Amino acid sequence: MSKITDLLGNRAEDLLGHKCAVASDTLHLPGPDFIDRVWAHSDRSTRVLGSLAALYGTGNLGGSGYISILPVDQGIEHSAAASFAPNPMYFDPENIVRLAIEAGCSAVTSTLGVLGLVARKYAHKIPFVLKINHNELLTYPNKADQILFASVEQAWEMGAVAVGATVYFGSDESGRQIQEISRAFERAHELGMATILWCYLRNNAFKTPERDYHVSADLTGQANHLGVTIQADIIKQKLPENNGGFSALKFGKTSPQVYDGTLCGDHPIDLTRYQLLNCYAGRVGLINSGGASGKNDLADAVYTAVVNKRAGGSGLILGRKAFQKPFRDGVDLIGAVQSVYLDKGITIA
Repeated sequence: MSKITDLLGNRAEDLLGHKCAVASDTLHLPGPDFIDRVWAHSDRSTRVLGSLAALYGTGNLGGSGYISILPVDQGIEHSAAASFAPNPMYFDPENIVRLAIEAGCSAVTSTLGVLGLVARKYAHKIPFVLKINHNELLTYPNKADQILFASVEQAWEMGAVAVGATVYFGSDESGRQIQEISRAFERAHELGMATILWCYLRNNAFKTPERDYHVSADLTGQANHLGVTIQADIIKQKLPENNGGFSALKFGKTSPQVYDGTLCGDHPIDLTRYQLLNCYAGRVGLINSGGASGKNDLADAVYTAVVNKRAGGSGLILGRKAFQKPFRDGVDLIGAVQSVYLDKGITIA
């Protein structure tokens, strides 16, 4: 706790002592019995429950109700050079999986090419999550569209326990993506795999001169609600930084209670709790992304973990902050994040 407090610096007291507007006893919170308490009552098959148990039961957080996932799909999403030039060892797919195992992650998620090349060696050693769609930046001019790179059947054949996908909610192609991924998730459940959805927003109108509403609690919260509607078992979302997207952009429908402190305050933990509220009040786990690598990655990663945990979230999916560093430093950073979720002194707000 003392190390975590030091990393939080002058934000420590505010973050560790905050109480949310929406009470925690109205939510379904992570815990060792999360699958039995929540998922065992759903329409998920016994094989899907087994896949969820593999995710929640592996690595340093195994059995805690929290998960820590290493995602490395940026070679397609951002270009291989932008992703791996800081640490070229990760051009080799095996080192991606080695990092996840050494760091005690719950799972590793990556592309068909990455996981396929090492599946026979590692699929039985750590849960694989195959990301089946991507945006790619070689098309000129660039466009925001997630397209399928892999099939659900390929994920099943390589031994993956789950499939991951992104929908760019708010984009011109979001309607097609929602239908496409809904069908893919249905098929994944038929085959016994779990599903993880990246509920990201993409629309140039969402970014104004004053504020970027791609990370507003109200818009990302609604994206989460659409994601759980198509039966995502876990939602991945960016940590919210503001609120009021619907009001500022003057579209859609909302309620004053989202902005007056009844359902969501201005504190980052409140903003994140509103994201969780939209995940069927926590019945579907919320994992926040670690974000880009920068100058204060360790402190930033611990901050994100504290906000996610105290809001009632289920963990972090953190990649660039770890794999763009020397191997051992990446392991240590992931370990620091995991220590937040294992520390019983850091409670639900």
